[in-house]
Amino acid sequence: MRKISLVVVAAAMFAVGSVSANNNPTPSSSKSELASQIHKMLKNNKFIVDDDLTADVRFMINGDGEIVVISVETTNEQLEGFVKGRLNYKKVDTESVVEGKTYIVPVRITA
Repeated sequence: MRKISLVVVAAAMFAVGSVSANNNPTPSSSKSELASQIHKMLKNNKFIVDDDLTADVRFMINGDGEIVVISVETTNEQLEGFVKGRLNYKKVDTESVVEGKTYIVPVRITA
C-alpha cells in the first residue's frame, strides 16, 4: 500500500513538472529571432575591406523595445561606428526578449 501511494505521488509530481516546463518560450528561439533582425539591420553595407572584420556587440533592450548598444568590441573604428549607427535605438519586433538583459551578438563583415 505504501509503495502504491509513493508511485502515485511521484507520477503526479512528474506530470506537473513536465507541464509547467513547457509553458516558457525557448531562449534559443528568441535569441535567433533577435539575431535575424540584427542581421537585416546590418545588411546592405558599403564596406570595402581586404580582410574579414569581426565585432562583439553588447546591447540591451529598453522598455520601448529598442536596442541600446552598450559596447562594440572591435579593432576597426569604422565598423564600430557603423554598428552603433545602424543598431542604436532601433525597434525590434519580439515579445520573448527580456527587457534590461544584456545580450552579446557576434558580427562579421566578410571581404
